[in-house]
Order: sequence, then C-alpha cells, then structure tokens
Amino acid sequence: MVRPLTTEDSRRGAAGNGAPVTVRKRIPSALPAVIRTWQDEADLLNRIRSVLHNVPRCPAKHGDVMVLSHVEGVPLSIVCPDDTPVDHDLITALVELLADMTRVRRHHLPPLPTSWPRSGRDSGAFLRALAFAAEEQIRQRNRAEFGGLLAMLGIPEDALIRFAERVPTLVSRPFSLLHTDLHRDNVIISYGGNPPLICVDWELAGYGDPLHDLATHLVRMRYPGHQWPEVVEAWRKVMGERRGRAVNGLDRDLKHYVAFERAQSVYPDVMRAARSLGDAFDQRDLDAATRTVHRALVAAEEPLRLKNVPDESAIERVLFRWNESHGNRHSRVRAPRQVVWQRDPRVPLRHGFPAWAVGRALLEEGKAPADRVFRGTAHLNTVVQVEGVSTLVVVRRKTGTGDTRERRFLSEHAVLSAIEVCGARVRAPRVLALGTSGLDEQFAVHSYEGPADRFCPPEHPTRGLRPHEADDLVDQLAELTKVDCAALDPLNGAVFYPWLRGELVRLVSELPEATMELARELGLPDSVRLAEILSRHTLTPRRSVLLHGDLNPWNLVRRRDGGLTLIDWEMAMVGDPLYDLVRHMHLTPTRPEIRDRMFRRWERLLPSDCTKDAHEDWRVYRWVETVRSAYIDLDRLVTGTGRDAPNVERALESYAMTLAGATAALGLPDKSAARHGLARALPQGDHGGSQRARLAADV
Repeated sequence: MVRPLTTEDSRRGAAGNGAPVTVRKRIPSALPAVIRTWQDEADLLNRIRSVLHNVPRCPAKHGDVMVLSHVEGVPLSIVCPDDTPVDHDLITALVELLADMTRVRRHHLPPLPTSWPRSGRDSGAFLRALAFAAEEQIRQRNRAEFGGLLAMLGIPEDALIRFAERVPTLVSRPFSLLHTDLHRDNVIISYGGNPPLICVDWELAGYGDPLHDLATHLVRMRYPGHQWPEVVEAWRKVMGERRGRAVNGLDRDLKHYVAFERAQSVYPDVMRAARSLGDAFDQRDLDAATRTVHRALVAAEEPLRLKNVPDESAIERVLFRWNESHGNRHSRVRAPRQVVWQRDPRVPLRHGFPAWAVGRALLEEGKAPADRVFRGTAHLNTVVQVEGVSTLVVVRRKTGTGDTRERRFLSEHAVLSAIEVCGARVRAPRVLALGTSGLDEQFAVHSYEGPADRFCPPEHPTRGLRPHEADDLVDQLAELTKVDCAALDPLNGAVFYPWLRGELVRLVSELPEATMELARELGLPDSVRLAEILSRHTLTPRRSVLLHGDLNPWNLVRRRDGGLTLIDWEMAMVGDPLYDLVRHMHLTPTRPEIRDRMFRRWERLLPSDCTKDAHEDWRVYRWVETVRSAYIDLDRLVTGTGRDAPNVERALESYAMTLAGATAALGLPDKSAARHGLARALPQGDHGGSQRARLAADV
C-alpha cells in the first residue's frame, strides 16, 4: 500500500512531509513457507543502508507494520513477464545487484542464528544449514496441516534431512549478504535510471555463500532455459571483478544449490497450490493447482530422490480428497460432515460399519497425518479413526504408479471375503466397504490389523522370520487349503507349472526393448529361448489351493501375540501350495535352519495331495523366481518402475547376485564382462551413482 508520509513519519525518518511511502504489514495467517534468517526486516534495511544506497529506507515501524520509502518505478515483471527472455543489459544489471551485496560484511548485519556456520567460508556447512532450516521452518512448521498431503504425494518425511546428509564437500567461498528472493516482482526499474534497478522485499535476506543467491535467482526469475548459461557467465564476470574468490568452484558447485532450491520449493509450491482451491473451486482451479504440484514434484524428483512421481490425474485426485476433508468442496459437491461416496454392490454394507461410517472414514482420510499414510508399489493406505467406531480402519486406494508387469488375477475383496466366509484361521484384513468417491476414484476400507486399542506403525520381519513366526506362517498356509476357491479359480483347473511358466515367458516378451537389449548384453535369453529352457522341467501335479502370491516381509505384520497377519492380497492366485512357500523364501531372508523347519512343518500339516514330491520340485520354483527377479529388477533399474517400495529397493541393491543366480539356473555362461552394461542400467547422476558403482563392482 502506498500513501503520503505523515508529519510524525516525516519527523521519525527525516524525510519531507507528504513524500509517498509504502506501508507493509505481515499477514498473520500467511503460510509459513519460507526460510527466514532474521525476523526484523526494518532492522536489516537500516543496518545495510550505510553500505547499499539503493535499498528502501524504513523511517518508521510499529509491530508488524513497516513504513518504507517508496521506490518510484515499475516492476520488471510488468516489462518482462516470467518465462520470457531478458535483455543482456538487464542481465548485467541484475548480476551487478548480486555482486554489490558482497560489500556487506558480517559486522554490518544483525546477529545470525546459532545454527548458522561459525566459519565465514564453509560452503558445505552453509548448504547443510539451509536444508535443516527448510526442514524446521517449512516442513515441520506445516506438518500438522500438510504432512498427510505430502505423504500421499510420495514425499518422505525425512527427505530434507537426507538431502542435508548427502551434501558433498564444496569449494570454500567468502560469505556475504544474500537477497535470496531476487525475482521479477522484486526488481524495480527506476524511472530516473540512477540506479537503473532497485531490489525490494528483503524479508528473506540471509548471510552465506553468494552462489546460493545466484541459484535462487536463476530458478525464481524463470529465465528460459537457453539463457541460464548467459546469466551464469555474466555473474562469473561481474562477481569475479568485485570479489574474485566468490567464483571459485562455480561450475562444480552451482548444481548443488540449484538442487536445494528445487528441493525446498516443492513444499511451499504444494501447500500454496492446495490452499489456492479455497472453500469452493471449479475444474479450472483444480487443473491449475494440479499442474503446479506436478511441476514442483518433477523438479524435486532428483534432488529429493523421490520415487515414482504421480502423474497429473493421481495428483488431481489427491488434491481433491485433501480439500474435501479440510472443509473445502468442489462446486458440484456438498458434503459438510462426510464425504459422498457410491457403494460397489459386490460388497454389502456391514452392520458394524454402516454407510455413514464409510463417509466419515473418507473424510478422515484426507486429514490423516503423515505417519498414518503408507505408500506401497500399487496402493496408498491411510489408517484412520472413525468417531463412533471402536477400531481403526484402513482406506486403501490404487496409486496408479505400481508395477504392472506382473498381472493380477483375482479381486482382492473377493479373496478376503472367501477367507472370511469359510472360517479358515488365516489372519487377514476384513473388507468393510468398497466403492468410489471424489473424482470417481475406487477405494476399499479394510480392518486395521495392528493393535486394536491404539495406532502404531506396523512392524515387519524384514530380517527374516523368528522360529515361532515361521511356524505361524506355515499354519496359515495350511489353513488356506481349506478355502473354497472354486469360484475364484481363473485357471479353471489348468496345470499350475505350465501356466506359471507361460506367464513368465509372456512377461519377458512384453518388456521394453531397452530392457531386453540390456538383458541380452547381460546374458539373459529372450522369451523364445527362455520358454525352451523352462520347458525342460516337469513337476508333479498337486491340488490347487488359494495362494497369497506375494509373501514378502512388508506383507507380513508382526502381532503382539507373536503371530503374523497377512496383508496385501492383490497378487493372490489359485495354484500349487508349494509355490507360495518357495516364493516366500525367495522374497524373505531365510536362514537354512528356518527353511528346513518350515518345510518339515509344511509337509506335516498340509494334506498329502498338496505336498507330494515337494522335495524334488521346490528347486524348480526357486529357479523360476530367481529368473523372474532377474528380468523384473532389471526393468526397474532401466525404467524406474515400482521403485517406491522398500522390498524393491533391497532387491535392486543385490541385483548382481540375482543376475548370477539366474544365469546359473538357466545353465547359461556368466558374462563377467557385462559389468559395464549393468552400470549403464542404473540411474545417471548423483541419484544412482554410488549404487551404480557398487553393483558394477559386484558383477
């Protein structure tokens, strides 16, 4: 706001009565989504004015209200909007503003926070301090409101901490005053032309490595990509003339500051986009917010090492749900107390979980804190408490980013219903509701299989099963043989191993050409040759039963009573019970004594028509699973598909061993020279460099 200077203001600021001033007031409700080195902008301006003469004066301040000398001119954003090229003379003038700030030294400034580096040139410590400041001042401060939203979008809670831990050794540069927010709206082209440009809005100013100021300027000015080198070279020339040591290591270190700017920006960008939808929004508003969030996630993907960034349709659904649960609603929806949903007739309503409870669960889903949101390879699971319902429940939705190479054959709700109806003593979730909500997005509500009295994150046997857990799992596999799966069987009585072999051959035949090109280089056969090799094996037919199909550690939940609950039944199938046992041992670290214990108990408890000749056949299934992993994990390395689950990440880290085991199982020669091909399969740049080197060395 601009107004004439009053007599009192004139007296305080020693300025002429009636001169125009700008009155600024910090809005208390504004989103705290920036890093502030100092809280008092007026104090900073009055301190640095003795060194920098082209900054606004602050003749008066009262509380959060500041009176600033008015800068006569027009914002650069009016003359030169975002994403348009900037004239070279203007670029030179802009980098001269940044270079001018090096004249301001530490003794000119207010006291620094205790967390700031004590050294005036430790650039690495400064970048780490920035990351920790973003964690404390942006993410943690907004966690209560936005933590669940960020988790649903796939941003881990420790992403900024991990970024700080990965900061490499940087070249030392002398610290100076930083503006840190020099974009087109904060640069005024003066009417008088002396000076030609004036910086305004110093509330985010800081003290540190001047390379950080260049990085924030490059990103926030929204230069066209082709102008970045021009700006960098102009900065190098001008800064080199003013303070030569400030350009040391420019070419090596600038990328790390740009990465930080993109990493921290995802938080305010996401939060502001979500809030922008307001109390009532239409599709155009939702589309704009979706694009903003997607652009921010893509920019932060590499620096924060995000896995499988959701596409725009998935982001749109997440934003819709979050706003719906926070009292905002789409112009077509009116649901003040619960979320409107449509029931899927395949699952009847339960007496203990009526329709109103489903609507309340969906409302609570959007409000859930980050520690109750769990992303898997194919599903987003949110644990919620519904008022009036005694136990916690899980709202389960497909993410749309899961691994689609391996087909699903049974509906999860049908499998869980079959287990419940038959009364088998299998600990599995109960399906409480099935339907669609929001933007016609399907959901399921399951019982929560953790402690009934309170929420705590599930614990998984990631290092392998304990003896009593191994016994418990075999007991449940035995109970699965009692489930009537005639109505579920997609094989319609077909012999299981030929079908399984055919599915693996189909999977390999549908892999992308880039994956198969590397597979051949590593010694893995194409689908035709693979079919010939696998056809050598003939297995004894065993009675088909219901199989879980994916008993990896993260699908097993430890219980207080010492047993296990089996979750995530989306890969369930009907087939040979031996396969479920062997696949579990392939996916889970299993010591030899535990493996023998499980086999003995499995043969003793299961009916004889389910265990015949198991000792002769189990190795074939083990070989098949090793070969399957060699192809699927290679495809994940090449394409990045399905890498957002912990079981996948662990498998990729041991890929060299998987490859050696697969070629041995197929009776093919080990191509040690393939290490260079394997190195090419891994992500390039900092994101996968260490992993790439480790795997290449292991092959």
